[in-house]
Amino acid sequence: MREEDTRTGTGHVVVIGGGIAGLAAAHRLLGRGARVTVVEASDRVGGKLLPGEIAGARVDLGAESMLARRPEAVALAREVGLAGRLQPPATATASLWTRGALRPMPKGHVMGVPGSASALAGVLSEEGLRRIERDAELPPTEVGDDVAVGEYVAARLGREVVDRLVEPLLGGVYAGDAYRISMRLAIPQLFAAARTHTSLTAAVREIQTKAATAQQTGPVFMGIEGGVGQLPLAVAESVRSRGGEILTGLPVKELRRAEGVDGPSARGERPSDGGPGVPGGDSPLSATPSRAAHPHTGWRVVAEGRVLHADAVVLAVPAPVAAALLRAEAPTAAVELAAVEYASMALVTLAYRGPDIALPEGSGFLVPPVDGHTIKASTFASQKWGWIAEENPGLLVLRTSVGRYGETEVLAREDADLVKVSQHDLREATGLDADPVATRVTRWDDGLPQYPVGHHARVARVREHVAKLPGLAVCGAAYDGVGIPACIASAYAAVDRLGGDSGGLDALRANPVQSLHGGAGE
Repeated sequence: MREEDTRTGTGHVVVIGGGIAGLAAAHRLLGRGARVTVVEASDRVGGKLLPGEIAGARVDLGAESMLARRPEAVALAREVGLAGRLQPPATATASLWTRGALRPMPKGHVMGVPGSASALAGVLSEEGLRRIERDAELPPTEVGDDVAVGEYVAARLGREVVDRLVEPLLGGVYAGDAYRISMRLAIPQLFAAARTHTSLTAAVREIQTKAATAQQTGPVFMGIEGGVGQLPLAVAESVRSRGGEILTGLPVKELRRAEGVDGPSARGERPSDGGPGVPGGDSPLSATPSRAAHPHTGWRVVAEGRVLHADAVVLAVPAPVAAALLRAEAPTAAVELAAVEYASMALVTLAYRGPDIALPEGSGFLVPPVDGHTIKASTFASQKWGWIAEENPGLLVLRTSVGRYGETEVLAREDADLVKVSQHDLREATGLDADPVATRVTRWDDGLPQYPVGHHARVARVREHVAKLPGLAVCGAAYDGVGIPACIASAYAAVDRLGGDSGGLDALRANPVQSLHGGAGE
């Protein structure tokens, strides 16, 4: 087994995980003057951002849009040379397939929670609309330190609001169960408003008033010509061009503090001579780490056939992988991470060609689980992204998503069966009754971490224990949000923490990054 001590005077950092969080961390570390090695277990970088093709058309086989009202993702795209390829959706109009018909997506709501009953007219039954109006008459409902979105909204406005609108919107982001998902993390602005209002609809109206006053301009979401799967490829190229090393196909088997560590570092305590990131401390990102005080501090990263030695490590991997790697050095954090649950899902991409092939207007539709259909959403990719239509005249590309938290039976089906059930549901919803010229099924097993009530406290406990080990930080979708900007913000905060600056983590705790739904089929 080959052992490499690649530490330098400015600090060598190993980033474990080559998804967008790990790549963003590497990008930021290089800007701080560190030497960086990214180690990725699979044969490619990008994680859940995966470019592909179908019938000659460039498409995304994973996430397909990014929130533009947060700066992190769009700014990173610009930094790595993609500014000219950023494109908003060609249409932001979406529908709900519910109660036997495609119905326009309502406006005047916050993640499905309305400011008035009239906002959901046409989607809810008359009984459901009357139930919303009772909100103003009900006594206050305590939210405490956290509460499930579905539980709270159902108590205030009735289950039909949750089942017909909140559930498909949240399910599109987390592939989860609205009656389990944390309101504090999934809809943070609504959680904050609910703590100060006796009426939920009044809280929503206050949020809407503030949003109108802020007058944010520009698109809410952004894509990239060729697909957002181009983003990690561009970041990886930038990392390599600036001297960073990216090793793929190299699973990390063990993470240990370097042998011979003594003093406070060996006990998982902060050094007494200043601490990370301050004069006299031994921050791995400081210009001159204090080797005299702790001559053997560092980390030993054991991969297949290779051992890397580094001053610091960023763990940017899914929670189960992080749990396994932390078991020896941070067992309490490992137990917490092992308890994080994940949802699996599959994306079915279909391509059609023919003069009589047509779809309803808009970017696609969402499907409430209560309606009993198999697919949970469909994106009309050719209509949503202008570059697909421009590059592929006469070709219609769309995709469906299948699978939610707790659903295992449907995902056990063969790929061909998932294509058939997608075609069946598309025919029922849109009238599309043709055979595709090409299909692709992309499975994301354990692809989306779940954010149940109390997840924020679990994340805080993980970081508390990790912080006891100098030169170690964690980031990714399991901590601060599942969207692309959230993962990048998490990565930046982890890098800042290695340098002794906890401001990024404090900001994420105070203002969680909400992961919004990009129309349909996300």
